Amino acid sequence: MVVLAASIISKSGKALVSRQFVDMSRIRIEGYLAAFPKLVGTGKQHTYVETENVRYVYQPIESLYLLLVTNKQSNILEDLETLRLLSKLVPEYCHCLDEEGISQTAFELIFAFDEVISLGHKENVTVAQVKQYGEMESHEEKLHKLVLQSKINETKDVMKRKASEIDKSKIEKNRGEKGGFMSLQSMGSGRIDTGFGSNTNLSSLGGGGFGSGSGLGPSTDLDSFSTKSKGRPAASATAPPKGLGMQLGKTQRANQFLESLKAEGEVIVEDVRPSIGQSKPAAPPPTDPVTLTVEEKINVTLKRDGGIGNFDVQGTLSLQILNQEDGLIQVQVETSGNPAILFKTHPNINKELFSNENILGLKDPNRPFPANQSGDGVNLLKWRMQSADESILPLTINCWPSVSGNETYVNIEYETPAQIDLQNAVISVPLPALREAPRIQQIDGEWRYDSRNSVLEWSIVLIDNSNRSGSLEFVVPAADPDVFFPISARFTASRTFSDLKVANILPLKGGSAPKFSQRMLLATENYHVV
Repeated sequence: MVVLAASIISKSGKALVSRQFVDMSRIRIEGYLAAFPKLVGTGKQHTYVETENVRYVYQPIESLYLLLVTNKQSNILEDLETLRLLSKLVPEYCHCLDEEGISQTAFELIFAFDEVISLGHKENVTVAQVKQYGEMESHEEKLHKLVLQSKINETKDVMKRKASEIDKSKIEKNRGEKGGFMSLQSMGSGRIDTGFGSNTNLSSLGGGGFGSGSGLGPSTDLDSFSTKSKGRPAASATAPPKGLGMQLGKTQRANQFLESLKAEGEVIVEDVRPSIGQSKPAAPPPTDPVTLTVEEKINVTLKRDGGIGNFDVQGTLSLQILNQEDGLIQVQVETSGNPAILFKTHPNINKELFSNENILGLKDPNRPFPANQSGDGVNLLKWRMQSADESILPLTINCWPSVSGNETYVNIEYETPAQIDLQNAVISVPLPALREAPRIQQIDGEWRYDSRNSVLEWSIVLIDNSNRSGSLEFVVPAADPDVFFPISARFTASRTFSDLKVANILPLKGGSAPKFSQRMLLATENYHVV
């Protein structure tokens, strides 16, 4: 059997897709295809037509013809089997069987024809095998992309650290020019994460005040206070020369290129990098004399079949003072008494006073807390909590993908076991590569399809007692259930796991206590279902 060509033509003989499997000129194949409609009689049951040189084996598909051109010596039964297999493949790649639909998927159809017919002879393959061969999934390609993304993330981290160093140098130089206190590196430093995208140093004490530094990185250096003699000059940092600092952002040429793409109708997604986490709002500037911020970051890994892989909460209490005269204070706090929460004070905080009376004060009561600190101020207290209790989870997500025919039905449900009100919740579900957005059957909330990253984002502005549970159902073409994992979530809340609250501000110099305000924030750092 020798198949000369496999084609899809219109009723008038116009060739839409044609794949030749032997050496043949274009004029010759166009002559064969143009002559075919004249040879097909009306009202006949036959599916083949013979001429002096070739045989046409065909099958109507709506307003088109699927046609095999073979020599007359070929086996008609094998030709019919080949035609039957091709007729099953065409709807798999082209959902709209008209001239426009065939033209849009022409290359996919040609690749499929090549998998079925090789050098004019039929291969022993099935529809599923042809689709698998056509996808061309490569483990090496996936590994290469992972390595490339890792390098990109590492470069971004280096940029953040450089920006942090430049910012610290500028701040320390400005303090040196104004005669302020300089930040001196000392023993006993530790690192914990802070909120609202800022870094703050509790640095050495010089001349009765604190020095501080601010950066762009996601962590904070806690340097223990060290006593310096008054006659010893403070070490100053050298700021980089003007015009030589690292410039972050797009160049003018890049902006012009993006604008030209937008003018041509392209959708441009700007690369917006959040300071710490995408779900974390920016902190408003303080207005009260004393502001205390309680912030917790949650890292959770849930198993798709149930259970907790990891649950970790890290929190900080930071202090920000506007005026130096309000720095001689102590902070009295209230805790929930949960034994699973482990607190740790800064080395210069009186640990016995905190353990016995829940009061945060400096070891030397004559030294004031620093004022006019950038970011969230100085960190006084940090804590950590780990658990395997599912009842305290702020959000659980269940995903049920099921394949039915050529489609996959995906049902996703969320619940809030801990009864915590969540704001700006976004659940991101990875999808297989799609030509168009998934078909949404039912949703509680809003949705957005990110076609570039092939991700479906399900957003709920507020989760409270009125919607402690919700569901999403959508349909995509048949896919492996593992494609829809890992699912990630991000949200914020005004209630924390520690339930730590500031009870009062105690002045050390007498008089009335300064007015204070406190902020509470729970934000996700990593929240995944794997």
